[in-house]
Order: sequence, then structure tokens, then C-alpha cells
Amino acid sequence: MDFDLIVIGSGPGGYVAAIRASQLGMKTAVVERESLGGICLNWGCIPTKALLKSAQVFEYINHASDYGISISEAKANFPEMISRSRGVANGMSKGIQFLFRKNKITVLDGHGKLLRGKKVEVTDEKGNAKTYSAKNIIVATGARARELPNIPIDGKNIIEYRKAMSLEKQPESMVVVGAGAIGSEFAYFYNSIGTKVTIVEYMEQGLVPREDADVSKELTKVFKKKGMEVLANSAVEKVDVKDGKCTLEVKNNKSGKVTKLECDVVLSAAGITPNTENVGLETLGIKTDRGYVKVDEYYQTNVPGIYAIGDIIPGPALAHVASAEGILCVEKIAGMKVEPIDYNNIPSCTYCHPEVASVGLTEAQAKEAGYELKVGKFPFSASGKASAAGAKEGFVKLIFDAKYGELLGGHMIGYNVTEMVAELVAVKKLETTGHELIKTVHPHPTMSEAVMEAAAAAYDEVIHL
Repeated sequence: MDFDLIVIGSGPGGYVAAIRASQLGMKTAVVERESLGGICLNWGCIPTKALLKSAQVFEYINHASDYGISISEAKANFPEMISRSRGVANGMSKGIQFLFRKNKITVLDGHGKLLRGKKVEVTDEKGNAKTYSAKNIIVATGARARELPNIPIDGKNIIEYRKAMSLEKQPESMVVVGAGAIGSEFAYFYNSIGTKVTIVEYMEQGLVPREDADVSKELTKVFKKKGMEVLANSAVEKVDVKDGKCTLEVKNNKSGKVTKLECDVVLSAAGITPNTENVGLETLGIKTDRGYVKVDEYYQTNVPGIYAIGDIIPGPALAHVASAEGILCVEKIAGMKVEPIDYNNIPSCTYCHPEVASVGLTEAQAKEAGYELKVGKFPFSASGKASAAGAKEGFVKLIFDAKYGELLGGHMIGYNVTEMVAELVAVKKLETTGHELIKTVHPHPTMSEAVMEAAAAAYDEVIHL
């Protein structure tokens, strides 16, 4: 037996699982065909946040006079922004190398494929293959951008998120197809540095369609104020590329009206597809559903000793979810007593400006579930810290079960709210009531006071409204 555990994929699910396994005394190997850290560290979570920080700084400079500072001129250096983002990503990937050395984890470079008898075949870039065995195997191969039939990605004029982070030249105009977290973040970034941006979203709600409707409305208002056009409840019927320009036909799902759009670049941000092809799932008879691997509550497939985590299984395709799944999976393998993850208590974050963060049920979902509700909302326009920071856009909205006081959902839009949502995750985890949250003393002045005030608003005890 070569290893106690082999992990195929080194993204935020795979590398975290490997490190936890090593901590628990397992001889561990990780198979990676590209760069350590997977999409998250190299092309997703980390480098996008570097780009968004550049955009935010540029916005600050352009609005310096609002803070009593005079600056004559500022220019966005697009290549330098891209270069900084790649540098941040490379640094994080090297950090994973250090952690693997520290935890004595073997890295197997190449493409991993499951074989019968708990074996993994690893084929390097030269085509050389070698087989390894393990007591347990975790498949954590992640996902890639989903390609829509009407929007064939050519990597030049019609691109996906990886290319959007490595364009050689800033486009003058862009149409972003898909207004979820990825689409909204890139729309904000490119708009902030001067690209004319139009967003097309299939869902009727428009921006961040999985979030609470009030949050979507607020973000739409802000984006339109920034000069972006938002076409909700619409679908791209056709894209023609000629002489380096794209012409799109966009059909409104309700009225049937067709609008023509022209741009330099189309960014397809319409979800993801799991990387479950050519991994050997069929060889072992591992069950899948629409491309996603079927697992039990501890991530074991129908084949004993073979597990799957992260974006290749049903559930939220989020880095922190994959990490939590990896840790839980490994601890279960090690024989520890563990509890299944509560998928109703997973935070979701979108890092445009203003930021969006949420956990639990939206107001519509809570009503549909039959709860009697108490809903409290506190705008940042009434927050002293928000006023001082020049960030009065947005609000905190909390949804409580009227009968027991349980927090059913929390929804935020505003400055730095992605750093605030963890409080609500803890509140839900600890089954804290609305009144207990009201009586939790929050520091002043902070943005987080809005959480306490929103809870107070739900119970008609709010002070600053």
C-alpha cells in the first residue's frame, strides 16, 4: 500500500483535506495536473479579490475629494492590475507548497484517474503513467465555466472568467452574461476602470438572483448609478463575431422583445460544470446525477473507500464549503465522531462594491416554508461608521421565526459586509434568539452595529431609526 489517502485535486477542498489527513497521521498524497491551490487560489477566489481591490483603490482615488483630498489625475494601468493579481495568486500557490512540505504530503504531478482496487493512475504532461494505491481516495477535481450553446467560448472575443483575469488589453465595452457572484464581480471591476458594461441575466430578479430580493434591488440601483445597464429576465439568443466586434441578440423572456448589443468582449459567467469526465468514475461504477457525484452525508460514494467533495457533488459551489467537506470527510475516515454539515447555515459572499453577504433563507423562502416572520432592516445611511467611511449604501436585513425567535436568514449589502456575515453564521449555529442578539453589546462606531439594530428593528426596539 503506497498511501493511506490519495486526494485527486489540490483546490480548497483537496489541499485542506490532505493537510488534515496528515495531521491525523495518514500518509497522504495529492494529485494535481496544473497548479497547487486549484481554481480558487490560481484563477478564482484569490486573484479576483486582488483585481477588485485594485478597482476599489481606483474608485477611492477618483472620489478623493469626498474625503478632503485633492488629486489631479489618476489612471488605471490595466496590465499592472492583471500583473498584481497574478502575483498574488502565485504567492498563494507557493504557500500551499510550503504547507505540503511542512505536513510531509507527497505531490504527484499529472492527471489522476481512478482504477479498480483503490488505485490511481497518474499521467504526467509527457504521457508517462504511474500507478499508486491507497486505503482511501478522495476525488476533488472541482469545476470549470459552463459553456452555453448560444455563446461558444473562443478565448478571444467570447471569454470565461480565467481569460477575464488575464486579458492583454482592457476592452472598451463588455457584455457580461450571468449576474451571479462571478458576473457581478467582473462587471464591477471592469466598469470601475472605465469599460462600458452591460449585464444580461436570465432570471427575473436580475443581479445576484439567488439573494434576497431587497438585496438584488439595492445592488441594481447602485450598478445603474455607476453607469451599468442591467437586462434582467433576458437570454442571449445569438452572438456574431466580426472584425473583432461582437453583436448579440438578447431576447426578453416576458415580452419577447429582441435587443441588439455591440461590444468588444462577451464574458460568459453563467455557472459551472463539474470536472467529472476522464476521472475513472465509470470504471468503478460510481453513481452520478447530471454529472455530479452522488455521496452520503460523509461524502462516501457508492464504492467503499472512494469519496468525493467540493464542486463535483451537489450543493453550494463555494471554496469554504469544499474545505469544510474535506475536513469532515477525512475526520470520518479517521474514525472521529463528526456531525454532518448544516447546509442551511452556509454563508454566501459577493465581493463587488457594495459587497453582498448572506446566510439562511430569503424572506420569500421563509414565507414559502410557512413561517410567521419578524423582519428587521437597518440601513447603513443611519450608521455613524458608514457615514464616516463614506459608505452609506446598503443595509442589514434579518429574518426571524416569530414563534421561537430563531434567526432564519440574514442578508447584507454594503461596505465590508463579507467580514460581518460570520457573526450571523455563529448566531444560527448557536441557536441564538433575536432578543439575545439585541442584548449582545456591539462596539461603536462599527458597521457591525447594524446587525444589532436590524434585530432590534424586527422587534420594534430599534434606537437609531
